[in-house]
Amino acid sequence: MKFIAPSNELLQHLLTVNGAIMSKPLIPILENFLFDIRGGQLTIYSTDLETSMTTNMAVESKEDLRVAVPSKMAIETLRALPDQPVTFNVDNNNFGIEVVSNKGHYKMAGLDGVDFPNLPEKSGDGSFAVPANVLLRAISKTLFAAGNDELRLNLTGLYVELMNDSVNFVATDANKLVRFTRKDLKPGVEHSFIIPKKPLNLLKTALPNDDTPVSVDYNKTNVFFTFGNTQLICRLLDEKYPDYKAVIPLENPNVLTVSRGDFLSSINRISIFASKTTHQVRLKITGSELQISAEDIEMANEAQERMNCEFEGEDMEIGFNARFLKDMLATIDGDQVQVRLSAPNRAGLLVPVENEKDEDITMLIMPMMLNNY
Repeated sequence: MKFIAPSNELLQHLLTVNGAIMSKPLIPILENFLFDIRGGQLTIYSTDLETSMTTNMAVESKEDLRVAVPSKMAIETLRALPDQPVTFNVDNNNFGIEVVSNKGHYKMAGLDGVDFPNLPEKSGDGSFAVPANVLLRAISKTLFAAGNDELRLNLTGLYVELMNDSVNFVATDANKLVRFTRKDLKPGVEHSFIIPKKPLNLLKTALPNDDTPVSVDYNKTNVFFTFGNTQLICRLLDEKYPDYKAVIPLENPNVLTVSRGDFLSSINRISIFASKTTHQVRLKITGSELQISAEDIEMANEAQERMNCEFEGEDMEIGFNARFLKDMLATIDGDQVQVRLSAPNRAGLLVPVENEKDEDITMLIMPMMLNNY
């Protein structure tokens, strides 16, 4: 059995789905791509049993074929070849694979494709459509806030909350939280699920940054993302997400408005002198002046800066983790940002002064207890 494909085009398809492959899986066949050819159409599968990806392309073939191909060797071989048609000859008996190019021929050990795990069937409880660039933006604006603690598995993914006329994307690690709302997505149902980090990072790489439509189908156990000739399937986290709305303070009478770029630059400088254990920076707001300071008592380091701001409310001092602040300020768009505060021991909200069209983003950061100095 054999087929012929352009080397560069095949390489790009392999790279698209390569992220789902584990380096040392418990089941050896999972180190392979599954090549499934039917009617001159090659479908390439990869999976780690939790996340699966597929893509397809046209090839020259007179017969159907199903073989598992070593992923690393296939990619390295195609990457080392100049762009040209390459022929894959597959032995029907032992599934040995010979790749023939203009330069020579290369042999690798394949496996029977029948032994490759079956992918979940796309039988969904519901579905909605989202432009690729909107989904990409939602992931990029939220995923950094998700947790890494396996003991709190429900916080390690992205919570997708479908409403009748909008969708909320929420991530939190209990110290920081981001809610990204798209008002132009209208699923028409109320439903929710938690997507793990790994498939979302794969989506960030695979999604085009344009308005290519992405079909999102979901059921109780899996979610399916389909765009162009690529599909990503992932198992959902079977966990209950916390009531995140309960921690977002509704009354925030103290509002600081400041240049986002200047604020971020100042935090970057001041945080160099903060404690390497707590990363705490102190914000002292008096009238139209913001004082940012930090100190590391053990190392006798300290720094302080002042900058102009607009402030409505009572003078206040509050402490935050500089790393969280920097992540949030780097993710928010726009020239101006608001920090909305209620009390020094209550969470603060970071929001852009002007949201992009059809979206709303709110970032929450928990305060740190201040040591008076």
